[in-house]
Amino acid sequence: MSKLVQAFLTGVFFTFFIDFFLFLGIKPNYIDLYEIDLYYNILFADNQNIYIYLFFTILFGYIVTYLESVKVGFIVIGTLFVLSLATFIPFIGHSMGVLILQTKNISFHDSRHVYRGDMYYNGRRTITFYDTDIKKILTLQKKDLK
Repeated sequence: MSKLVQAFLTGVFFTFFIDFFLFLGIKPNYIDLYEIDLYYNILFADNQNIYIYLFFTILFGYIVTYLESVKVGFIVIGTLFVLSLATFIPFIGHSMGVLILQTKNISFHDSRHVYRGDMYYNGRRTITFYDTDIKKILTLQKKDLK
């Protein structure tokens, strides 16, 4: 196996491992907090950014395969792994969920109503939305929105 392929596969492995724990911490501290009906697999798969994933794949692959200093590689990967585990701390997990998943001050229209507020989660078929006018969390069907 060529060193380039080995670097790529190693980078994919480490990126997946860190990304897995990042979203695993967001699940109880953001998704479950707002009672969004969502399985972890869907959360993980639907919210991947391919450009960020490829960047970290290349970075980790280079660090593990080509970097001469094992200590520097261990420090970089270890630090990012600890940061991804930090999402299990409720405040940090909630903050990361807000950063990644929430959209503030947005409005939606259907045939009868206008909804204004914050979008907590944009799912495949539904949108979990906090309406600031009625101060309630709503689940809106995407097919009904204009």
